[in-house]
Amino acid sequence: MLHIKSFTFNPFQENTYLAYDDQGEAVLIDPGCHNSQERSELEDFVLSNKLKVRNLLNTHCHIDHVLGNAWAKNRFKIPLWIHEKEIPLLKSVEVYAPNYGFQGYESAEADHYLEVGQEFRVGEESFKILFVPGHAPGHVVFYHEKSNQCIAGDTLFRGSIGRTDLPGGNHPVLLEKIKTQLFTLPEQTIIYPGHGPATNIAFEKIHNPFVGERAFQ
Repeated sequence: MLHIKSFTFNPFQENTYLAYDDQGEAVLIDPGCHNSQERSELEDFVLSNKLKVRNLLNTHCHIDHVLGNAWAKNRFKIPLWIHEKEIPLLKSVEVYAPNYGFQGYESAEADHYLEVGQEFRVGEESFKILFVPGHAPGHVVFYHEKSNQCIAGDTLFRGSIGRTDLPGGNHPVLLEKIKTQLFTLPEQTIIYPGHGPATNIAFEKIHNPFVGERAFQ
């Protein structure tokens, strides 16, 4: 069974996720923890549940999703995985982080690159890597087919979609990829977004004002 624990961190109210199997094998996804209190909250959960964090994944590399990358790599001695198209975004964070008040931001380089269609192991479980650009050029999502759970980053939110006015954003591409990559998943699939509450495919196909049925009425 795959378990997913969410945390909400940093001033952007970003959702950080730990995904782990019944044996405690875990991956950390989009660590937004940027201060000692947030890092302690995440670490305490790992320790109290005796999790063994093996890998660090980024859905994409905007600042709010990577603030804890360097800390997590060092604390858990784990490699960072991103899509290769996210390299420029990841490198740019070090340049603009002070503009957002993150004077002590520490950069972290990727160790490996995620491949579209790849099965990424989480102990006895596995995610399928889906490519959903538009919010960011190399944005990926992690879909657990057995339980119909999807960690979707900033692609699809409850009643909204990821913004596309940032560098590398593309509104038509995001709409098309949501329809072809996410809306083709089973309707009961739970979407764990990068911000805000979880949702599901059935609800968004009807009610989402950007890509749902109501968008075309």
